[in-house]
Amino acid sequence: MRLFRLIRIVVVGIRFGLDQMILDHVQTEWLARVLRFAFFWRDLSAPRADRLRLALEALGPIFVKFGQVLSTRRDLLPVDIADELAKLQDRVPPFASAQAVAALERAFGKPVGQVFESFSPEPVASASVAQVHFATLPGGREVAVKILRPDIERVIAHDIALLDAAAGLIEALWPDGRRLKPREVVAEFEKHLGDELDLMREAANCSQLRRNFLHSPLLAVPEVYWDWCSSSVMVMERMHGTPVGQIERLRAEGVDLKALSRAGVEIFFTQVFRDAFFHADMHPGNILVTPAGQYVALDFGIMGTLTDVDKNYLAQNFLGFFRRDYKAVAQAHIDAGWVPADTRIDEFETAIRAVCEPVFDRPLKDISFGKTLLRLFQTGRRFNVEIQPQLVMLQKTLLNIEGLGRQLDPDLDLWTTAKPFLERWMHERIGLRGLVANLKREAPQWALLLPQLPRLLHGALSEEPLNALRKEIERLQAEQQRQTGLLWMAAALLGALLVVQLVSLGG
Repeated sequence: MRLFRLIRIVVVGIRFGLDQMILDHVQTEWLARVLRFAFFWRDLSAPRADRLRLALEALGPIFVKFGQVLSTRRDLLPVDIADELAKLQDRVPPFASAQAVAALERAFGKPVGQVFESFSPEPVASASVAQVHFATLPGGREVAVKILRPDIERVIAHDIALLDAAAGLIEALWPDGRRLKPREVVAEFEKHLGDELDLMREAANCSQLRRNFLHSPLLAVPEVYWDWCSSSVMVMERMHGTPVGQIERLRAEGVDLKALSRAGVEIFFTQVFRDAFFHADMHPGNILVTPAGQYVALDFGIMGTLTDVDKNYLAQNFLGFFRRDYKAVAQAHIDAGWVPADTRIDEFETAIRAVCEPVFDRPLKDISFGKTLLRLFQTGRRFNVEIQPQLVMLQKTLLNIEGLGRQLDPDLDLWTTAKPFLERWMHERIGLRGLVANLKREAPQWALLLPQLPRLLHGALSEEPLNALRKEIERLQAEQQRQTGLLWMAAALLGALLVVQLVSLGG
């Protein structure tokens, strides 16, 4: 099976001239010439980025998803390839309804008719690892049922192994191979796919996001019906709305697109800075809008998390950008240890200013965050900035927000919209509110610790360091007593000598 899959990959690669992308340089020029001569019949007039995208689409859904993940690594890829891979769409033919029913019966251990009042055999959505059907639970609740593709684990394992082998070849044959870290990218991709293959994990992500935005007028998240969930099946509330990409239909429904675009920015920053838990796959296919102008989130397989250190770093950087305080941005990088400590802060500040200054005071339609991020990555590479893996998904999400905002309101000023939110967040975190919140958060721990202090203090006093200190004090006291005794002996001896001397003089 793996051999046939490898042969197919090689054939597709040759057809689209992917070999030339790897071998067309001075070290292997002779081999590139041989391949050009051997495969003279190929049409390689299309740009290399186009050919790579077409090859991934021809190889199937796992390679398409790999291309999507790869497109987010603008710190590693040439700009033309990153832009082209970003166009990949995860439109995958559905698997047979009979297979879907069989998968449900394996998961539930009984016929589908005994689980649902009704089940639609025709899928409403189909992606790389799963597809979705509508159904009705006993009692009439409408639900969406997500089902993993049959045998998807084996397919993914084979393709990941082949991708890893290809990454090893790229590192060995391409001079830039090691800098691009292809094997690290494959490992990152494998981790994301592993998360998506466990629908219980996705259900937990959905439940957490719903709890974070419960009763929010900005974002609705479906309820998870845990009694019908397993690692291969997820059952959740069916949500209604218009796909966010259908702009004309939203206008016809009376949705305020400018308010919707501002709400999207607020949702993003709320997820990142309030919750440190954000939807990392916010492309238009995963977002609906209700007639009231409320977003509806779908598909929770890829979520991002941030530590407090990450949040503080991001907030300082965003505020530095918004205030045009590029020295603060440069200092934040150095303080975080993401650039070498001996970096000249004035040079780093100047480089950041050259990237960011052109995008201020301009509407979103005149700004390309993709290009801005690319220039930031190029600047970072010059100063040996370490790209943080935990922020890669955040960069991808920000690019999705850019595309969504451009669709809804081309005149949206992201900076003006986001700055008050960030300043309020910083005030709440480091001001009086932040102090009160920290006290509340730590109070339960203090309540547990205070009654234990006498016992802990007694235990500490009997610990080895204090025993050593006690022994040292005893030694010093003994030494002092010994020296005092010697002093008295010397004094007595001196006195005796004086007496002898006086007797001699008197004689």
